[in-house]
Amino acid sequence: MEKSSNGDRIDLEELRYLSLFQDLTGAMAYRCIADNEGNRVFYLVNKNDLGKAIGKDGKNVKSLSKILNKNVEIVEYSDKIEEMTKNLFPEITVLKVDLIDKDNVKAVYVKVKDDEKGKAIGKDGKNVKRAKIILGKLYGVEKVVVK
Repeated sequence: MEKSSNGDRIDLEELRYLSLFQDLTGAMAYRCIADNEGNRVFYLVNKNDLGKAIGKDGKNVKSLSKILNKNVEIVEYSDKIEEMTKNLFPEITVLKVDLIDKDNVKAVYVKVKDDEKGKAIGKDGKNVKRAKIILGKLYGVEKVVVK
């Protein structure tokens, strides 16, 4: 699945968030995605910088949350959509990721263990919404389904 050319634009607000993140943590973020509706900011960080990004006892995440007055989430970045999808469901056993592009609608179906389905979806669908926002920005995905 190719990267989306229209949804992958970084706006000024996200640039400011990226700059603040890198100044505060010393870690490099691949991307920052703001979810204003959910009052969240997602930072996509390479695996090697995860610890530095989060900080001891989550210190950096707490500081960023306080400064931005938003919930901050650090997600391990991958340039492969299957791996990125798995990274969006930490502590969940992802059995399979299916990518379907039908009638110009890109969808990702995530198969998880039956007893982890509720946890994967999250309260009020929070985890699915996060996956849809991030995969939408990076790859033009319009639908994420946990099955």
